[in-house]
Amino acid sequence: MTRTYESTPSRKVAFLGLGVMGFPMAGHLARAGHRVRVYNRTAAKASEWVKTYGGASAPTPAAAAEGAELVFACVGNDDDLRAVTTGSDGAFALMQKGAVFVDHTTASASVARTLAGEATRLGFAFVDAPVSGGNVGAVNGALTVMCGGDKAAFETARPTAMAFAKAMTLLGPSGCGQLAKMVNQIAIAGLVQGLSEAIAFGQKAGLDMKAVLEVIGKGAAQSWQMDNRGPTMIEGKFDFGFAVDWMRKDLGIALEEARHNGARLPVTALVDQFYADLQAAGGNRYDTSSLIKRLG
Repeated sequence: MTRTYESTPSRKVAFLGLGVMGFPMAGHLARAGHRVRVYNRTAAKASEWVKTYGGASAPTPAAAAEGAELVFACVGNDDDLRAVTTGSDGAFALMQKGAVFVDHTTASASVARTLAGEATRLGFAFVDAPVSGGNVGAVNGALTVMCGGDKAAFETARPTAMAFAKAMTLLGPSGCGQLAKMVNQIAIAGLVQGLSEAIAFGQKAGLDMKAVLEVIGKGAAQSWQMDNRGPTMIEGKFDFGFAVDWMRKDLGIALEEARHNGARLPVTALVDQFYADLQAAGGNRYDTSSLIKRLG
């Protein structure tokens, strides 16, 4: 897919974390004309990014963030996020007054609120901005971004972030982006399990499931999961991006939040255990549609 970019002023930006999501996201920023300095825990990955996209790399998050107007991050979890933001080598140590830190990590709402408070104390802003769309969305610059934080900071960051997004929405104060991502993952978990059971049932009944999905995909059962993962589930292919390990991490965050707010998530808790079964069977790196393997 060839991505075209809206004309926006060139910004001095940093990007922390060059995993399967961060690497192409930072690349879109560079291709959109922004001056990008990257940091990655494994320096070789940062060097690879520079060879691919230009820009520059830095030895620490602080060095990457120094002088940047916008600092983006996409790392693994709460602990990884704290590691790149706090301490003498963390980005917060050298971020300039008035800058904006935009966090695309899927993390807890509590860590987002804590870091937003610390950023405010230091004179800059923090926006929690987890994404949906997976690696394909990152590569194609078509992510959906759910944000929490200050409206002015969001408006400052949005034009630049649209280099890798198709939609970016402010949903409320700090933590609301992370809470929205939990809603997203709760919905997906139930959908994938339902689709797995439907396909497995149809196969046991001797139906041509490709033909069945084509028919029911034109009706009320249609979903992105059915359109995109249904055919690959039938073929037994499970190497399409978002891994079981990552989904379990995300569902764990949602279940922990539910314990605090009183929400009841019986289906989510059950599907989380089904994913644990896949991990125990060695399916850690299968994509999330591999739930169907439990039903074979």
